[in-house]
Amino acid sequence: MHFVDLWLTRSLSMCLLLQSFVLMILCFHSASMCPKGCLCSHSGGLNVSCSNANLKEIPRDLPPETVLLYLDSNQITSIPNEIFKDLHQLRVLNLSKNGIEFIDEHAFKGVAETLQTLDLSDNRIQSVHKNAFNNLKARARIANNPWHCDCTLQQVLRSMASNHETANNVICKTSVLDEHAGRPFLNAANDADLCNLPKKTTDYAMLVTMFGWFTMVISYVVYYVRQNQEDARRHLEYLKSLPSRQKKPDEADDISTVV
Repeated sequence: MHFVDLWLTRSLSMCLLLQSFVLMILCFHSASMCPKGCLCSHSGGLNVSCSNANLKEIPRDLPPETVLLYLDSNQITSIPNEIFKDLHQLRVLNLSKNGIEFIDEHAFKGVAETLQTLDLSDNRIQSVHKNAFNNLKARARIANNPWHCDCTLQQVLRSMASNHETANNVICKTSVLDEHAGRPFLNAANDADLCNLPKKTTDYAMLVTMFGWFTMVISYVVYYVRQNQEDARRHLEYLKSLPSRQKKPDEADDISTVV
């Protein structure tokens, strides 16, 4: 019995030691995969914090099991295509307070449907590709950017799940319509369908062109009629000015004889 108790005690100690060893390996593995300048921790998943790390671009060695990713307060200027494609568990992505100007068309490919929060506020974004936020389910924060309000932005916001709230926080720095500059995008979109402006402009141009041609045709017809009337009047005056033909005496006698 003493032998059994000793064996169980040693087995339990070995089991605990093995578990500790496995945990150490996992922690070391996670730490070794953490991008340079970032801090990684486990709390409901892998949290990667790269805030205030003087990053000029998004790290390409992000751990695939990343759930929360903080890249705020850096010097990142662009979001390349498919940069997050391997982060299939990503739920929160914070890219606020950078200098982002360009977002490629497929920047969020692979995470668009899993993201729950996307923060792009306080950047330098003026416009994005119309498909940049396709299938994005996240609640997006895109305020405090120098947005140019046009048809593309209207299409982008319509494709986002929470476009009403997002559009309400977008202020037009510039706009295809000057009177919308400085106003919330939602108000601008309610005043005019920005995607129909080029079509209306084309319609107006075509209408003006047609009116111009119509005016030219009418003017030519009026000129032609007046010119013909003037020619006819001159011809009539010419005929009136000709001397009348007088009858000869012989012709008069012949007529009387016949009667």
